[in-house]
Amino acid sequence: MKRWISFLGHLVIIVVLTSFGKNITNQNVEFVMLPESARVVENTLAAFPKVQESAETYDTNTIFLKNGFQGFKEAIAFKESQGQYGVVNTLGYLGKYQFGANTLKLLGVHDTKKFLNDPVLQENVFELNVSRNKWILRRDIKRFVGKRINGTTISESGIVAAAHLAGAGNVKKYLRSYGKTDFSDAYGSTIAYYVKKFNGYDISMIKSVHNPKI
Repeated sequence: MKRWISFLGHLVIIVVLTSFGKNITNQNVEFVMLPESARVVENTLAAFPKVQESAETYDTNTIFLKNGFQGFKEAIAFKESQGQYGVVNTLGYLGKYQFGANTLKLLGVHDTKKFLNDPVLQENVFELNVSRNKWILRRDIKRFVGKRINGTTISESGIVAAAHLAGAGNVKKYLRSYGKTDFSDAYGSTIAYYVKKFNGYDISMIKSVHNPKI
């Protein structure tokens, strides 16, 4: 009886599928030509966020497809100002990347009002500051990248991000003391935090430059 029931069940499924297939093949199919203006005629880049287990797990490291310089810039910007160009914090740090007036002067910017109202200038200054910090820390980058300090594998991007927070001199002290000498800003961010938070970005496209100016 079990074999007969199984046979009849399979027979019913075959009949249904056959009937369904006939209905599909008997339908009239109309082909429509795609307009020329809507056709893709060259390679097109599209960026999508990495898939995470839930929307809550997205952060500034996963919004961008690649862990390259663009992702590095935007991650720092989000941490510093949530990506807003016109921000001045309670300590007087300016813009999307929160530069101090003294650092801006070193890079050739003397008009802070103009700086706040010029997004292109802010982006250029950030890139110049990365070049400058890479030059100052070039020996430490060569020496410490790949080593572990306070449980974090040191990367070039982590070193440069920490220099943005604390200055290259304090980062040298942190690295050369193997994490025993740290620095904390007024909001509690430390070199150790930045080294870990911004670890693993590829910023090799930015070359080290001695004393760059805008």
